[in-house]
Amino acid sequence: MKDFLRIKRLMCWRKKNPMEFRHILPNMVTSGNLLCGLFSLILTLHGRYVPAAWLVFFAVIFDGFDGKVARMLGGGTQFGLEFDSLADLVSFGVAPSILLYQVSARNLHIMGAVIACFFALCVALRLARFNVVHVPGPFQGLPCPAGGLFVSSFVIAGVNLPAWVMAGVMAFTGFLMISSIPYANMKKLTKKTADSVKCLVLFSMFVMSFVFLKKGAPLFLFALYIVSGLIHFDWGQWILKPEARDEAIDSKR
Repeated sequence: MKDFLRIKRLMCWRKKNPMEFRHILPNMVTSGNLLCGLFSLILTLHGRYVPAAWLVFFAVIFDGFDGKVARMLGGGTQFGLEFDSLADLVSFGVAPSILLYQVSARNLHIMGAVIACFFALCVALRLARFNVVHVPGPFQGLPCPAGGLFVSSFVIAGVNLPAWVMAGVMAFTGFLMISSIPYANMKKLTKKTADSVKCLVLFSMFVMSFVFLKKGAPLFLFALYIVSGLIHFDWGQWILKPEARDEAIDSKR
């Protein structure tokens, strides 16, 4: 009887407080992220490894837009934050780990399975920390989308490394995600704060990498991003105009 009354109250509350479209749309975009991860897993199970890897790349497009849509509509919610983390876990944790296990790590038998699970676990831990610990400035540790895209880009590039080397790459990438190594955060860059010349340089480098490296371009670009964190080079600070950089430094003091 108590359960029935509780359900009845919940239904009445929903009728009085219907979910607005500005709350629904960002979650629909997040659903695109999750679906890309799920379809990637299905393609991996059918041996379609390259399309499965590309779906991880498509997932990051949805992941980048859901937050922008939420901020634009003023529809960000705690539900959306948690849903986004679950989608990221599937698309950038589970899907890449299963993909690389099937392509390479399964040749190591139980050790390959352990490495694949370790990678997915690191993604989960990184996402949980990101939701709880909010540190302004650079990301603390390699962002999960970058980690998932980096390991998936080996499949796209057709790089056939020995199984133990690929397992080492996965383990090292997982470690970077749960580390405190700072990585550039360029989400808050705007037209007013970004240096147009440096933006043009980055865009040219992006285009030229695809022209000359073709399918190896994603691997090159994400490897470059990973190395930049290891040497403490902040792309987000580099691309800022001098006055915007000085203002950012003063705000931290």
